[in-house]
Amino acid sequence: MRKLCLLFLLIGTYCYAGERKYTVDSPDGKIQLAIIQTDAGELTYQLSVKRKQVIDASALGFKTEDGLTFPFRGWKMGKVTRNKVNSVWKPLWGKRAVVPDKYNEMKLSFVNEAKSSDALEVVARAYNEGVAFRYVSPQDAGSALELTTFNFAGDYTAWFYNGERHNIGPERLTETDGERLPVMTVKAADDLYLAVHEACLDEGEPLKLKSEKGQCLFSVSVKPHLLHAGYQSAWRVVLCGNRPGDLVDSHLLELLNPEPSGDYDFSWVKPGVALWDWRINGAQWEGFHYTMSYPSWERMVDFAAEQGFAYLVLDANWYGPEFEQGSDPVKGDKARDVRKLIQYGKQKGVGIWLYLNDVGGRNYPLEETLKQYGAWGAAGVKYGFMAGDGEEKNTRTKSITEMCARYKLLVDFHDYPVHPYGQMRTWPNAVTREYCKAQLDGHEIFYPKTFVTSVFVNMIAGPIDMNNGMFDLRQGKTTRSDNNQEVPSTVVSEAARTLITFSGATIIPDIPEYYRKYPALLRFLSAQKMPWLESKTLDGEIGEYIVMMRQAEDGAFLVGAATNEESRTLRVPLSFLGKGDYEAEIIEDGENAHYLSNRETIKVSKKKVTRNEVLNIKLAPGGGACIRIGKEMRLCQNAGTPSFYAQSPDFLKPGLCYYPKFL
Repeated sequence: MRKLCLLFLLIGTYCYAGERKYTVDSPDGKIQLAIIQTDAGELTYQLSVKRKQVIDASALGFKTEDGLTFPFRGWKMGKVTRNKVNSVWKPLWGKRAVVPDKYNEMKLSFVNEAKSSDALEVVARAYNEGVAFRYVSPQDAGSALELTTFNFAGDYTAWFYNGERHNIGPERLTETDGERLPVMTVKAADDLYLAVHEACLDEGEPLKLKSEKGQCLFSVSVKPHLLHAGYQSAWRVVLCGNRPGDLVDSHLLELLNPEPSGDYDFSWVKPGVALWDWRINGAQWEGFHYTMSYPSWERMVDFAAEQGFAYLVLDANWYGPEFEQGSDPVKGDKARDVRKLIQYGKQKGVGIWLYLNDVGGRNYPLEETLKQYGAWGAAGVKYGFMAGDGEEKNTRTKSITEMCARYKLLVDFHDYPVHPYGQMRTWPNAVTREYCKAQLDGHEIFYPKTFVTSVFVNMIAGPIDMNNGMFDLRQGKTTRSDNNQEVPSTVVSEAARTLITFSGATIIPDIPEYYRKYPALLRFLSAQKMPWLESKTLDGEIGEYIVMMRQAEDGAFLVGAATNEESRTLRVPLSFLGKGDYEAEIIEDGENAHYLSNRETIKVSKKKVTRNEVLNIKLAPGGGACIRIGKEMRLCQNAGTPSFYAQSPDFLKPGLCYYPKFL
């Protein structure tokens, strides 16, 4: 028996009295996932980070409709398979251009000795950013309830997604009573943060978590799974990081999804900034009255082309009242004007998104509608108010996404959509969804603390459509048809949030004239050229503040910072820059700025910087800061050689001289 246990030890398997323990470690050795089988056949798992156990023994497996638990007594280990992967993923778009895909994998196969037809496989992976496990059913096993739990080792602090409302938290684990929705973000220690979510939800109901007051144990709360031959559950994922920003920067959820099918060409997918016609409706500027109609749309397209914005999103009612059964999404109301606008946008290099309500999507042949939008040359579809339970929504969301891919349409799901689960890897056209409390949505107040919580909870799941960037922040009623309340933010913070929020379609809601009022902030918006080369959360605390850096496609570096209702001064190290001199345009809240009163005051400065410097930036209560850093170089090797402009040191050529000049 001793010799056998020694052999197991060498392959990451340990024998104890009454149990066997199978472990898989992250490539850097800091994270370990252990799966334990008792003599009775019962399965549990444990999670340790830096040799500290953060999830105690937690249940794995299923319970059948007749009350039998499996694996259990009589289930034995059939096979253990191990694998190492060290690769990279180069997404069409995302938080960065190159993503390491490095993990260790363990597959445990269990069989019922009494019934050779019963089998179950548990697949576990350990990355440097966290762990994931899933169940695979090689053969039909009927309907069964998932038993997975997360039994945390301490009474940690947690935050939870809460629909289109303020997120729940901070909340002690023992205070939770009832059902919660992921992402579940957990502070286990000052230097350890966790996030519980799922990835690759091929079928079934989206993840929900349930707990009872006084406990630190959360169980998966979903309908029974139909374990058919070839069934693969969603990955149960625990992200790990030293800081909350590590969770935000991770690509682990996407990596747990498969590559796109070779049946589709996604080379046409382009992320970018989009204007939006919903909140311009009713605005007036020097005699021009903005409405959701062709003259305003044309004006918005012209502005988008001028600034290099990729899209204009047309919202509800362009084909008739969105909830009326007879509103035809192809022939109704302004369809002729929309087709005209799409062609005008093509001339200007601006794509047009079309809104489609689920009522129109169900009452009229959906695929024919989407095929027609593709034939018109539309850029994307914003799909709203999908009906059905979670499982039906997931199935329908996948179907609509695939149809949109077929007709080269980007897609954005709104109004309580299925949470993101890394699907943008398989379906790059799924560029965003409203898995958040969107800016001023439903005429509810969107507080600064809501934002600096959402980015550490909702945004961990994937790209989200938050509609930040309102520059008309006047108190009380305005002339806008759907914006008749104050905006509790500062104009600088509004601009910063457009960068901080990760989305394949950054949808900004105001009229051109309000953006032109603030040239420096407009330059910051226009500089957000995607796809991003790099992203990094430089600093931040959940519910307090965040500092985000993203490098644009042209090499320019952009930094956005936002705070809660408290003012603060932040240190921003510029170590992410390359070698050499840069110039920075720094936009801060003006003197005595405040998110409830003095909202539209700004301070702009410029300075030369290097990667060795640290910027001190001041944020007003509810305020923010925007920083734009870049180079412009003039080639001077030969007389008469045309000027050469570059945004990144990567463009530098040996033997040439360059004169830095601010962009």
